[in-house]
Amino acid sequence: VQLQACGGGVVQAGGSLRLSCAASGRAAVTYALGWFRQAPGKDREFVTAVTWRSGSRRYADYAKGRFTISRDNTGSMGYLEMSSLKPEDTGVYYCATGSFDNDFDYARDYMNNRRYSHWGQGTLVTVSS
Repeated sequence: VQLQACGGGVVQAGGSLRLSCAASGRAAVTYALGWFRQAPGKDREFVTAVTWRSGSRRYADYAKGRFTISRDNTGSMGYLEMSSLKPEDTGVYYCATGSFDNDFDYARDYMNNRRYSHWGQGTLVTVSS
Protein backbone atom coordinates (compact mmCIF):
# COMPACT_ATOMS: atom_id res chain seq x y z
CA VAL A 1 0.00 0.00 0.00
CA GLN A 2 1.24 3.44 -0.92
CA LEU A 3 -0.40 6.64 0.21
CA GLN A 4 -0.10 10.18 -0.99
CA ALA A 5 -1.63 13.12 0.80
CA CYS A 6 -2.24 16.48 -0.81
CA GLY A 7 -4.35 19.59 -0.44
CA GLY A 8 -2.43 21.44 2.22
CA GLY A 9 -1.70 25.12 1.99
CA VAL A 10 -1.88 28.45 3.73
CA VAL A 11 -5.26 29.59 4.99
CA GLN A 12 -6.45 32.32 7.31
CA ALA A 13 -7.98 31.48 10.65
CA GLY A 14 -11.61 30.60 10.20
CA GLY A 15 -11.01 29.24 6.74
CA SER A 16 -11.37 25.75 5.31
CA LEU A 17 -9.23 23.18 3.55
CA ARG A 18 -9.87 19.78 2.04
CA LEU A 19 -7.10 17.23 2.17
CA SER A 20 -7.04 14.17 -0.04
CA CYS A 21 -5.30 10.86 0.40
CA ALA A 22 -4.75 8.67 -2.64
CA ALA A 23 -4.12 5.03 -1.86
CA SER A 24 -2.59 2.60 -4.31
CA GLY A 25 -2.22 -1.07 -3.80
CA ARG A 26 -4.62 -3.00 -1.66
CA ALA A 27 -5.56 -0.31 0.82
CA ALA A 28 -9.03 -1.74 1.20
CA VAL A 29 -7.65 -4.89 2.79
CA THR A 30 -6.54 -2.79 5.68
CA TYR A 31 -9.17 -1.94 8.23
CA ALA A 32 -9.15 1.82 8.52
CA LEU A 33 -7.83 5.09 7.18
CA GLY A 34 -6.51 7.58 9.67
CA TRP A 35 -5.26 11.14 9.65
CA PHE A 36 -2.58 12.32 12.03
CA ARG A 37 -0.81 15.63 12.33
CA GLN A 38 2.46 16.93 13.67
CA ALA A 39 3.04 20.51 14.69
CA PRO A 40 6.58 21.91 14.81
CA GLY A 41 8.37 20.67 17.88
CA LYS A 42 5.50 18.40 18.93
CA ASP A 43 4.71 14.71 18.69
CA ARG A 44 2.48 13.32 16.01
CA GLU A 45 -1.13 13.22 17.18
CA PHE A 46 -4.31 11.54 16.08
CA VAL A 47 -6.86 13.60 14.18
CA THR A 48 -9.52 11.22 12.86
CA ALA A 49 -10.10 7.76 11.43
CA VAL A 50 -12.69 5.89 9.42
CA THR A 51 -13.13 2.20 8.64
CA TRP A 52 -13.08 1.34 4.97
CA ARG A 53 -16.09 -0.99 5.05
CA SER A 54 -18.56 0.36 7.57
CA GLY A 55 -17.50 4.00 7.57
CA SER A 56 -17.24 4.15 11.35
CA ARG A 57 -15.72 7.53 12.16
CA ARG A 58 -13.70 8.58 15.18
CA TYR A 59 -12.41 12.06 15.97
CA ALA A 60 -10.03 13.69 18.38
CA ASP A 61 -11.90 16.04 20.69
CA TYR A 62 -10.41 19.12 19.07
CA ALA A 63 -11.58 17.92 15.64
CA LYS A 64 -15.21 17.22 16.51
CA GLY A 65 -17.58 19.62 14.84
CA ARG A 66 -14.86 21.14 12.65
CA PHE A 67 -13.31 18.25 10.75
CA THR A 68 -14.99 15.55 8.66
CA ILE A 69 -13.34 12.40 7.40
CA SER A 70 -14.67 10.45 4.46
CA ARG A 71 -13.56 7.70 2.11
CA ASP A 72 -14.73 6.06 -1.04
CA ASN A 73 -15.90 2.48 -1.00
CA THR A 74 -13.11 1.18 -3.19
CA GLY A 75 -10.35 1.87 -0.72
CA SER A 76 -8.55 4.22 -3.07
CA MET A 77 -9.37 7.70 -1.75
CA GLY A 78 -9.79 9.33 1.60
CA TYR A 79 -10.57 12.93 2.49
CA LEU A 80 -10.29 15.26 5.41
CA GLU A 81 -12.44 18.36 5.29
CA MET A 82 -11.43 20.99 7.80
CA SER A 83 -13.33 24.13 8.64
CA SER A 84 -13.12 26.88 11.25
CA LEU A 85 -9.38 26.40 11.18
CA LYS A 86 -7.27 27.83 13.98
CA PRO A 87 -3.58 28.70 14.11
CA GLU A 88 -3.06 25.72 16.42
CA ASP A 89 -4.19 23.45 13.58
CA THR A 90 -0.95 24.26 11.78
CA GLY A 91 1.19 21.22 11.06
CA VAL A 92 2.00 18.44 8.65
CA TYR A 93 -0.99 16.19 8.09
CA TYR A 94 -0.43 12.51 7.33
CA CYS A 95 -2.81 9.84 6.16
CA ALA A 96 -2.20 6.25 7.09
CA THR A 97 -3.85 2.85 6.87
CA GLY A 98 -4.48 0.91 10.02
CA SER A 99 -4.84 -2.79 10.72
CA PHE A 100 -7.34 -3.89 13.35
CA ASP A 101 -8.85 -7.27 14.08
CA ASN A 102 -12.45 -6.16 14.31
CA ASP A 103 -14.69 -3.26 15.28
CA PHE A 104 -13.98 -3.80 18.96
CA ASP A 105 -10.24 -3.66 18.37
CA TYR A 106 -10.66 -0.54 16.26
CA ALA A 107 -12.87 1.18 18.84
CA ARG A 108 -10.33 0.45 21.52
CA ASP A 109 -7.14 1.45 19.72
CA TYR A 110 -7.91 3.74 16.77
CA MET A 111 -5.81 6.58 18.19
CA ASN A 112 -2.66 4.50 18.46
CA ASN A 113 -0.32 5.46 15.65
CA ARG A 114 1.55 2.16 16.03
CA ARG A 115 -1.49 0.39 14.61
CA TYR A 116 -1.06 2.26 11.32
CA SER A 117 1.53 0.58 9.15
CA HIS A 118 1.49 2.54 5.90
CA TRP A 119 1.96 6.30 5.85
CA GLY A 120 1.81 9.01 3.25
CA GLN A 121 4.46 11.69 2.98
CA GLY A 122 2.37 14.39 4.64
CA THR A 123 0.98 17.70 3.49
CA LEU A 124 1.62 21.00 5.26
CA VAL A 125 -1.26 23.05 6.58
CA THR A 126 -0.51 26.55 7.78
CA VAL A 127 -3.23 28.60 9.44
CA SER A 128 -2.41 32.27 9.83
CA SER A 129 -3.95 34.45 12.49
